[in-house]
Amino acid sequence: VQLVESGGGSVQAGGSLTLSCAASEFPWSSGSMGWFRQATGKEREGVAAIYTRSTTRYYADSVKGRFTISIDNAKNTVTLQMDSLKPGDTAMYYCAAASLRLPFRPLRYDSYTNWGQGTQVTVAS
Repeated sequence: VQLVESGGGSVQAGGSLTLSCAASEFPWSSGSMGWFRQATGKEREGVAAIYTRSTTRYYADSVKGRFTISIDNAKNTVTLQMDSLKPGDTAMYYCAAASLRLPFRPLRYDSYTNWGQGTQVTVAS
């Protein structure tokens, strides 16, 4: 599975950005697509995830109410709508994919087997 992110950029605090992740395929009958981010000098953290079949969504506490993840199974595309952005959201954002294997932790980076190259998001104060 090849993943390609797009939509990163620079924005002022309070602004919005939309990230997209195009997957070459969804080979699993049930999988998860996630967004992770890694700021300079920090560990990679889970931001949001969505199950491809049930569309159940998960969010990190730090982005709840501000970010929305969605999926278009027909287009193999996952979108992360980011509103009310803060300087603390500045990071490289990565798309990830995996087959659902129980137990599955949707916001843990080691749950995922496929990763995109990342797209930079910078929020200026």
